[in-house]
Amino acid sequence: MPASSGAADKSNENGDMFETLIRGATIVNAEGFKRRDIGITDGRIAALVAPGETASARTVFDASGAYLLPGLVDAHAHLREPGLTHKEDFSSGTHAAALGGVTTVLDMPTDEPWTATAEQLADKMAMTEARIHVDVGLQTVVSRDLSHIPGLLDLAPVSFELFTADVPDDFLFATPDAVAEAFKAFAGSDTLIGISPGDQSILTSSTGRDRSGTIAAFQASRPPLAEANGIARALVAAASAETRIHVRQINSELGVETWSRLRGMANASVETTPQNLFFSAADYETQGANLKASPPLRSPHDVDALRAALSGGLIDIVATDHAPHAPAEKAAPYAAFADIPGGMPGLQTLLQAMLKLVDEGLIKLPDLVRLCARNPAERFGLGRRKGKIATGHDADILILDPRQSSTIANADQVSRAGYTPFDGWTVQARLTSVFLRGREIVREGKLIGPKVGNIVTRES
Repeated sequence: MPASSGAADKSNENGDMFETLIRGATIVNAEGFKRRDIGITDGRIAALVAPGETASARTVFDASGAYLLPGLVDAHAHLREPGLTHKEDFSSGTHAAALGGVTTVLDMPTDEPWTATAEQLADKMAMTEARIHVDVGLQTVVSRDLSHIPGLLDLAPVSFELFTADVPDDFLFATPDAVAEAFKAFAGSDTLIGISPGDQSILTSSTGRDRSGTIAAFQASRPPLAEANGIARALVAAASAETRIHVRQINSELGVETWSRLRGMANASVETTPQNLFFSAADYETQGANLKASPPLRSPHDVDALRAALSGGLIDIVATDHAPHAPAEKAAPYAAFADIPGGMPGLQTLLQAMLKLVDEGLIKLPDLVRLCARNPAERFGLGRRKGKIATGHDADILILDPRQSSTIANADQVSRAGYTPFDGWTVQARLTSVFLRGREIVREGKLIGPKVGNIVTRES
C-alpha cells in the first residue's frame, strides 16, 4: 500500500532534491507501461527516474507494486452551478470527482442560466474560487445570438456546445443551414465545438404520434435514426466550414455505423458513456428513473455494437455525462417517463466502471488512459499539461493497487444524487491515492487537505 515517509537517503545526478518522489510503481500512459519513479517539484513532473537511479526528495511515497495513472479528465459533466445547486454544486461534484480519480472536470453550460455570454462565463469562473477539489474547465453554449462568440473566445473556454434538438429555442440549431451558419462564426479560431446529435423534426413528430407517456414512447422520440442523422449532418457541416467538432454520447449501432463511414470527412472525435456500455433498455425495468437520461438506453444488440466500436478504436473518449438530480426529483411521480429528470451521477465511478471493462478484457489499462485522460486532454485543449505522466506536465497522478479489489456502493457516493447505477459491482483494483498538481488530495477514499482546484482554460 502506498505510504508517505521522510526524505529519501539518495540524491539524483544533479544533486537536486525533489519536493516529492513516488517510487516503486509502474507508470501507465496511453502508449503502454514503463517502470519509472516520478520526481515532482512545483506541482509538475520534474523527472521520470529509472529504477535504481539515485534521487532525493523531502517526501517519498512508496508505491511498490502499484500502477501510476495520469489523473482522469471527464469531458462531459454537469456540476449544476449556478442555479441548480439542490442537485449538485462545485464543491460536492468535485468531491465526487476527486474520490473517483477524476482530477480535471469539464463542466457543461446547461445550468441556470445557461452559460452563453462572456459575462456569464466570467461569473461562473469566479464562483469556483476556493470551492473546487479538482481542476475544472468550463464549456459554454452557442446561442442563436452569434454576436456573443468573440467575447467568449477571449476567455478560452475548453469548448463551445451546440445543440440540434431537445433544448430551449434560444439554443436550438434545428436545420443544417442553422448549424452551418453557426460554424462560420468560428472561422479562424482554434477551438472545439461539441455537438449533441439529434433531430428536432423526429422528436417533434414522434412525440405527436405517441402520447402514451411510456418508456417505449420516450425511446421512439429519440431513435437511432435521430442520432445517426445528427452525426451525419454535424460531420458534413464541419467539413464544409473546416470546423473542429466533438460528437457527444453515441450509443446506437446505426450511430456507430454512420460515424465509422463518415468520420474521415472532418476534424472530429466522438464519445460514449460507461452507462451505455453496460446497460440496455431492459434495465429500465429494475432501475427505472435512476437510469433515465437522454439519449435513451438501447437494445442489447446496440450495446454489443458500441462495445465492439470501443474495443476496435472507433470511440475516442469515454465521459460520464455526470448529471445528478436530488433524490426526491427522481422519486416523484410523473405523468410520462419522458418527464422524469434525465441524467445520473458518474464522476465518482468513472475509473471503476472503466476498470470493469479492463477486468472483462474489452480494453487494457493503457486504453483506459487513452480514452479517459490523454484523448480528452488533447482534444479539449489541455494536452500540454494534462492527460499523461510526462516531464513538464501537471503532477495529476493516481496510485492504483492491482492487488486489492474495490466495490462500488451507494453508501459511499458523495454526489447529491445519493446513488450510483453501478451499486454492488466489484473490480480487481483499488485507488489508494490521488494527487493534484503534486499534492495528495485523496488517501484511502477520503479527502485530505483543503480545496486546491483551479480553473483551466484552453491552450492557445
